[in-house]
Amino acid sequence: MRQDDENGRKQPVMIDAVIGAEGRGRLQPSSIDVARLAGVSQSAVSRAFTPGASVSKKTREKVIAAARELGYQPSILPRILVTHRSQLIAIVIGGMYNPYYASIFEQFTRQFQAQGYQVLVFFVDHNEYFDAAIPLIMRYRVDGIISALSIMSREAADECAQMRIPVVLLNGRQQNKWVSAVCCDNVEGGRAVANLLFQKGGTRFAYIAGNETLANTDREQGFVGRLKELGVEDVGIVKGNFHYEGGYEAARTLFAGSNRPDAVFCANDLTAIGAMECARAEYGLRIPEDVMIAGFDDATFSNWPSYSLTTVRQNGPEMVDAAIAALKLRWQEGAASSGRLRLVPGTLCERRSTDRQSGS
Repeated sequence: MRQDDENGRKQPVMIDAVIGAEGRGRLQPSSIDVARLAGVSQSAVSRAFTPGASVSKKTREKVIAAARELGYQPSILPRILVTHRSQLIAIVIGGMYNPYYASIFEQFTRQFQAQGYQVLVFFVDHNEYFDAAIPLIMRYRVDGIISALSIMSREAADECAQMRIPVVLLNGRQQNKWVSAVCCDNVEGGRAVANLLFQKGGTRFAYIAGNETLANTDREQGFVGRLKELGVEDVGIVKGNFHYEGGYEAARTLFAGSNRPDAVFCANDLTAIGAMECARAEYGLRIPEDVMIAGFDDATFSNWPSYSLTTVRQNGPEMVDAAIAALKLRWQEGAASSGRLRLVPGTLCERRSTDRQSGS
């Protein structure tokens, strides 16, 4: 391979050979080779492949062209050794059947990649806790952990602190010097739904619960607690496990009874859609005339005309921004300060499923 010298004559370019046990005799270009071919320094090559680094457009284009010609791909290992940072972020998530979590995952991935980080994904069953993912994550050298699942135990939170890796929980509350939390105000969301259903004329109330998570507990406590303040003592509670099928079966239990509810709050939107379809398909109930139904999340399908579901919108973009900001703060401060809890208000979205005036 040759490049032009300053007088326009072709000169050979030397390629460093890396001969390994599996690739004996195969040439693997290095950053030195790219620098030689591009006619720049090795540090310029490094800056050209570092997002946000100071390098001119012309230099970057020369480096990229040389790298493409040589088939060069930068390795993150030297950067890890120098900076003690891997630029790897672990995301622990479950419940990808729920469009809300799929949206949150996409937002995190886009933001981290735009800032030069790569994402490692660890899936845990939605009815489990973040604790189950800790042994898997410890095999990797990650700079931070985002978990859409709660930490169940103080012991697990302490284990995270011993790893000295910043952790941010979504809809969790455990905290220590290395664990922070960003949480939708689920209690206030539940209270807002209780107020709405009561004001719309509900007299027999029910809650279709999810699994035993902090988010579910807070939503239930907010809903039931506010109804008690309004003088409603009897609230039917049936478990629906956050799934469409669970919501359908729970609704079947509620509507088959003699004291059928006329106002139902569901732990999430998937549960609410299941309850709506059971009410219509099996019992011929009209929504909202015979029964009002509300959910939580504001998943993409909630506003579809056939559902028009009243729900509490979790402010996903704000929660994602707050979680990333919490990670960066911990990188800056280390263990100098305690983890923080950030509550993000939800927004009640009133739609046809609770609007008895539009349904009359």
